[in-house]
Amino acid sequence: MKRRHGHWLFGLTALGAALVTGAQWWQLDAAERVNAAIAGTVAAPSAVVVTEAAETQLAHAMALAQAGDYDGALKSYKLLIQGERADLKRIALYNLGGLHLRQALKRGADNTAESLPLIELAKQVYRDLLRDDPDDWDARYNLERALWLAPEVDETPTDGATPPPPSERAVTTMQGERRDLP
Repeated sequence: MKRRHGHWLFGLTALGAALVTGAQWWQLDAAERVNAAIAGTVAAPSAVVVTEAAETQLAHAMALAQAGDYDGALKSYKLLIQGERADLKRIALYNLGGLHLRQALKRGADNTAESLPLIELAKQVYRDLLRDDPDDWDARYNLERALWLAPEVDETPTDGATPPPPSERAVTTMQGERRDLP
């Protein structure tokens, strides 16, 4: 009787190991398909992505941005932002802000009429990221860079009153106010 139980236990253990091996093989096959799709996307960024893997769509958008296709990368990033995966949404938002900043810098400081809206878009994207995760220091840094490129100007009152001198503003005289990055 003990011998029969030992054989059954060994058989069940072998079956369990075979199931785990099959599941691992299936995951490896899926990962290899995604990697092959990403490699094909990076090799030919202008090709249309027909895969369902969101990672492939992200790699396609990044390849388009690196190739200089602003409109194609913009569309790809927006599709990822509207997707269900929060981790890829954050990556796509961050990369979209960088795409806007790079495009604004490419258009140059001599053409501020074209670069200023792109900088404003980048600032809005980084603010959206910081609303979701205030501890994202990369987004804070890039927002500060965008603010250096296009500082926000306080609006002057329209009723003719002059703004208070800087020493009397509430933010500068408040006790315990944090003065770190935006």
